[in-house]
Amino acid sequence: MKVANKLLIATAVSGLLVSNVFADSLADQGKKIYSNNKQGNCIACHAVNGQTLDGPGSLGPVLTGLSYWPEEELYKMIYNPYESKGHITAMPAFGKNGWLSDSEIKAVVAFLKTIN
Repeated sequence: MKVANKLLIATAVSGLLVSNVFADSLADQGKKIYSNNKQGNCIACHAVNGQTLDGPGSLGPVLTGLSYWPEEELYKMIYNPYESKGHITAMPAFGKNGWLSDSEIKAVVAFLKTIN
């Protein structure tokens, strides 16, 4: 019985470690999309609070406190900001226009959730 419990605990811990590595790589992928002028190019308009990124623009607001936002709201803002809570914005609808795929938007959201 003790061996089974130890095996169960080891399996759970290894699952958590794998999920943390995956989450980190997803956020890293999102940061690349955020900074890439052939993909999201979010950096053209948005600086990030507390981070030094090469060449942030000033058209959009400085991104801060996004770690506290619900993932669904961040996703909707990227997919189609015009329908998200009635925001009036110059930000393009990256998902609706087909510029970013579902998985790319999720990666950007994972990066945005790292911003305090």
